[in-house]
Amino acid sequence: MLKRVFLLLMTISAVNLATAGDNNSPQPPVAKRAPHDTQVNGVAMHDDYFWLREKSNPDVKAYLEAENAYTDSLMAANKPFEDKLYVELLSHVKETDESYPYHEYGYYYYDRTEAGKQYVIHCRRKGSMTAPEGVYLDVNKLAEGEKFMGLRVVEPSDDSNLLAYSTDNTGFRQYKLHFRDLRTGKDYPETMERTGSVAWANDNKTVFYTVEDEQTKRHNQLYRHILGTPASSDKLIYEEKDEMFAVEVSKTRSTMYIILSISSHTTSEARYIPANEPQSDLKLIAPRVAGEEYYVDHRANSFYIRTNKDGRNYELVTAPVETPDRAHWKTIIPHRKDVMLSAADIFAKYIVLVERENGLPQLTVYDAGNLTLGAGKKITFPEPAYTVSPSVNREWDATEYRYSYQSPITPPSTYYYDMVKHTSALKKQNEVPGGFDRNNYVVERVFAPAKDGVKVPVTVFYRKSVKKDGSAPLYLYAYGSYGISIPDNFSSSRLALMDRGMVLSITHIRGGGEMGKQWHDDGRMMNKMNTFTDFIASAEYLIAQKFCDPKKIVIEGGSAGGLLMGAVTNLRPDLWRAVLSKVPFVDVMNTMLDASLPLTVGEYEEWGNPNEKPAFDYMIKYSPYDNLARKAYPTILIKTSFNDSQVMYWEPAKYTAKLRTLKTDKNALMLKCNMNAGHGGSSGRYDFLHDTAFDYAYLLTQVGIDK
Repeated sequence: MLKRVFLLLMTISAVNLATAGDNNSPQPPVAKRAPHDTQVNGVAMHDDYFWLREKSNPDVKAYLEAENAYTDSLMAANKPFEDKLYVELLSHVKETDESYPYHEYGYYYYDRTEAGKQYVIHCRRKGSMTAPEGVYLDVNKLAEGEKFMGLRVVEPSDDSNLLAYSTDNTGFRQYKLHFRDLRTGKDYPETMERTGSVAWANDNKTVFYTVEDEQTKRHNQLYRHILGTPASSDKLIYEEKDEMFAVEVSKTRSTMYIILSISSHTTSEARYIPANEPQSDLKLIAPRVAGEEYYVDHRANSFYIRTNKDGRNYELVTAPVETPDRAHWKTIIPHRKDVMLSAADIFAKYIVLVERENGLPQLTVYDAGNLTLGAGKKITFPEPAYTVSPSVNREWDATEYRYSYQSPITPPSTYYYDMVKHTSALKKQNEVPGGFDRNNYVVERVFAPAKDGVKVPVTVFYRKSVKKDGSAPLYLYAYGSYGISIPDNFSSSRLALMDRGMVLSITHIRGGGEMGKQWHDDGRMMNKMNTFTDFIASAEYLIAQKFCDPKKIVIEGGSAGGLLMGAVTNLRPDLWRAVLSKVPFVDVMNTMLDASLPLTVGEYEEWGNPNEKPAFDYMIKYSPYDNLARKAYPTILIKTSFNDSQVMYWEPAKYTAKLRTLKTDKNALMLKCNMNAGHGGSSGRYDFLHDTAFDYAYLLTQVGIDK
C-alpha cells in the first residue's frame, strides 16, 4: 500500500502549506499501526509505531519515500523560489579559494576548493609558499562513486612522509582508517574499521588508534599498530568496560607523550605513554573519582592539568611527570566562579587560556614563566557578540598564536597574535562575494528574563534598514544541551534571510555552556525544563522589545535542539508560525529506556536514567513524542537522514506518524528523509547549499516572503 501512495503522490500538484489538510490537497501517507506495549515504573507505555525501527523492513523505506514524495508535492510551488535562493546562496560563496597556510616541520599546509567540486583539497608546499604544490589528499577523488563522503582524521606523521586519514562513505560515522605514503602517493594495504582518534609515535611508524564498539558506538578500545603490518596483528593495549565511558588518544604539542583520555559526561581520567617509547605500557595519571574531570597536557618536567576537582568551571594545576597523582597537584590558575576555563593551549614559552566570561569567549596569553592569575594579556574584540577560537597551532616553540575570529556580521578571519609584542595581525578574512558589506548589518546582545528571573543571553542580528517596530519576521535558533556553547558565528547563507528583512537570533539557553558549567547543570537532568522555558522566554522578550511580529516567528533546532523544537512546540504551539526540526531527538523515553541502542547508557548523565522512577517521572513530562496531544500545531518541517547514527531516523518518523493522528489544524506537517546521509546531512558543499535553499524557501514563505 505504501508504494501505491508513493506513486500517487508523485502526480499531485503543490498546495498552500497552511491549507495542507483540506480535502482537495494531497493526502499524507498513513503509517500502519502495530501496537507495542511495555510497563515501566508502573506506567503503561503504548507505541503504535515501534515497528518503524525495523530498518531492513521494505515497508519502512517505502513509508519514508512516501513521506518524501508528500513533502516534495507540498513544496513544489516553492521550487522556483528555492532555485532562486540557491543561486543567491552560491553567489556569496567564493567557490575557488584557499585557507591561510600554517607551518609544521618545514611544510606549509593549507586547504583549497575549486569551483564545481564538492569537497576540499588538502595541499602543502615545502619550505615556502612559492614552492611547488603537493596535493596529499583530494577528497573529491575519495568521493568518486560515493553518495556521501566524510573525513574525521587527517594527520601527517612528524617526519612529514606519512599520512593517517579516515573516511566514512555512508554518514553513519563509522570511519575506516587508511595510511598513505606521501612520497609516492600510494596507500598502504592495511586498513582498520570503526576507528576514531589517532596519534603517531615519534618513530613515525607506530600509530595508536581508538576503535568503537559496534553496538554502543562509543570508542572503548585503544590499539597499537606498526605501519606495514597486518591490522590483525595490532595489539589491544586498553579496553574500557564501563559503558558510561569512552576513550580518545592524542599527542601533546611537546611531542613527548601520547595521552589516553577516558571520560564520561561527568568523570574522567588519563593515562600516558612516552612518545619515544611506544612499546611501553600505559601509566595512570590519577584514578577516576566520580564527578571529577581532568584533562592533561605537558611542558618541561610537568603535566599541566585542567580539572574541576575544586569547582565546576575548572582550574589549572601542574604535577611532576614522575609523580602525577593528585597528592602532587599544584594550583596555578585557581577556579573562578564567573570564568569558565574551557582549555589551556600549552607551548614551550607561552600558555594561552581559552575561557568564557559573561557568556563570551576570550583568549588570555601568559608567559609560561609567570603563570599567575592576572599576569596574562587578554586579546580584545570589538563586537558585542562574536566567537573566537584557537586555530591550527602545531609548532611547540611558537611565538605567534593563530586564532579565528568571526561574528554574525563579520566573516571568518584568521589572526596571528604576537605573544612577545602582544599585538594581533589579520592574515586573512574570508571573502564574501555578491555585494556583501558588513556595514549594512548590525549585531546586538540582549538578556531575556527567564521564568525564574535568570538573564538569558540572546544574540540578535539584522539589516540596519529593519525597524524595531514589531513588524519584522523573526528566526530564532538554539540548542541547549551537553554544555555545548553555540557560537555567534558568520554564515553567508543567512544573508538571504537578513536581506529580506528578517531578524535573526540565537538564544543561549540553559543546558548549553555559554555561562559556564553551572549553566549546563541548570539545564540538564532534573533541570531540563529550564532549557525549554528559557527558549519561550527569549521569544517573548524579543516580542516585547518589538524586534518582531509575534505572528511571524519561525524556529529551528537540530539533534538535541530538535528535542527543544518538539518540547516548545508542545508547550506553546500558538507562539510559532513555523518549525524547522532537524534530526530531532524526540522519542526520549523509548530511546533512553533501550540500553541496547548506541549512545543510550552514556547519555544517562545528561538526561537521566528513566529506569529509575524519579528520572522517569521527570523525563516523561517533556519527551516530545509522549506529549503530543489533540490540538492545533504550527506548520512543521522535520528533516532526518536514513543513516543517522546519533538520532536514528525512526524517532522523527514515529513522531510525524503519531502527530498526524492528533493535530486538529490544517497546517502542513512534512517529513523529509535524506536516504544517503547521516547526522550532519549532505556531505558535499553544493548539495548542502541545495538543502539550505529548500529550508529557507520553506521558512520565508511561512512569513509571507516568496521573492
